[in-house]
Amino acid sequence: MSFWGLAFYVVLVLAVILGTMAYAKTGLSDRVFKNPLTRLYEHVYIFVKNLCVSIIGPHGERFVPMMFTFWIVIFVGNITALLFPTSPTADLSFNLGMALIAVGYVQYAGIVSQYEHLRHEGVSAAAAIPKAIFRHLMHFTGPRLPLVLIPISGLIFVVELISEVMKNVSLSLRLYGNIDGGHQAADAMNKLLYDYYIPVGAFLMPIKLLTCIVQALIFCLLTCVYISLVTHHEEESHDTKEAHAAAH
Repeated sequence: MSFWGLAFYVVLVLAVILGTMAYAKTGLSDRVFKNPLTRLYEHVYIFVKNLCVSIIGPHGERFVPMMFTFWIVIFVGNITALLFPTSPTADLSFNLGMALIAVGYVQYAGIVSQYEHLRHEGVSAAAAIPKAIFRHLMHFTGPRLPLVLIPISGLIFVVELISEVMKNVSLSLRLYGNIDGGHQAADAMNKLLYDYYIPVGAFLMPIKLLTCIVQALIFCLLTCVYISLVTHHEEESHDTKEAHAAAH
């Protein structure tokens, strides 16, 4: 796609999301949701919330808005690929952009988590910021080792940095390959009986629909796993507080 072609499909996806959300919002005033779109968005929200809490922990609720945004954008983008020649999620640059946002958000969540932990320990706000960044970076050095083994920690740090970069590649290529690959497979099958005007590729529609759901799930699930890895100390702190409360 050209830049303007991609921009058109991005605007289309955002218009569908905002339009359906606006219509779903009209049903929030009812005590019992009768609007089908309201119920649908409620189910999606509950599903994403359970996904975040089950993977990240009790503090995972704070990440629900971001994960919900990823889910809706990816899912609607994938569905667009079923109805149009292409879609934003069938473009590698768009998926790479989302992957960069997701991995960047993970780093932000890790730093904020360290900052809040330091503030809880009584560290001042000014001193907590650089310490939080340093602690987050030390997270990539692995377990604490004796001074003699510092070169190993440095090696682990380099490997972890490469791993963080590869997360962008993993998230973007997986989504791009599945969505664009579905188009390529359908086109290849249609060419088999092109002279007879039989759209054989249409038989792939159920599989492509399942792919739309699975790929949105995988992107959000992996992002939740990455967040849990950099915020796990919050869960440990929460368990410690409960143990002290039970002891008293």
